[in-house]
Amino acid sequence: MAEARGAKAAEEPRAEGLRERKKRRTRQHISDVATGLFLERGFDAVTIAEIAAAADVSVNTVYNYFPAKEDLFLDRMDGVQGRLSRTVRGREPGESAAAAVVRELRHDIQAVSPRVGLVDGYDRFMHVINGAPTLKARLFLLQQQVLDSIVATLREETEADEGDPLPLLIGGQLAWVESALVRYIGAEMMKGRKATKVSRDALALLDEMEDLLSEKVLNYAVRAAR
Repeated sequence: MAEARGAKAAEEPRAEGLRERKKRRTRQHISDVATGLFLERGFDAVTIAEIAAAADVSVNTVYNYFPAKEDLFLDRMDGVQGRLSRTVRGREPGESAAAAVVRELRHDIQAVSPRVGLVDGYDRFMHVINGAPTLKARLFLLQQQVLDSIVATLREETEADEGDPLPLLIGGQLAWVESALVRYIGAEMMKGRKATKVSRDALALLDEMEDLLSEKVLNYAVRAAR
């Protein structure tokens, strides 16, 4: 019984300590202050020193939490890189990798979720990115990381050999579905449209994109029934 209790305790997430909570709040405060300045003046016009002064912290403190200036604006995208992989790994029995990705995207669109850019004011966020070459370069790198991650996940989930091209070919199509959909949403939001209205059009677009996927893609990496 003692061993069972010990195992159960090991599985439970550790409670956040006071020090960790303080660090998390400080990081969030710095990020919020920086984002406000970027939205107001543009990314390139704001310096790290100005951010530190506005957040009432030292420049070194800013760099301790955010190694690069781009991290201050794109910090909420930390989970984007592995999102496709997490969706595929969490697919239901009898569900393929593509079906899981489409299902998750459809859920986010119907929920008008900021995860896919459906939030009023997103146009201001995109204007900052479009005005900063280094931010656009970071997003391009992120897209490459997303692709590498999903390809590696598909190869692992299907136990494919290194020479098998299918994880790359199908992973590329899944990454395309997500990135093209988010790009469409971003473009529509930049027109000043309401997130609820864009979501309806995005759902129709997702249906069209799903129709473009071949049966081979739609039936790839189906999780075995329990």
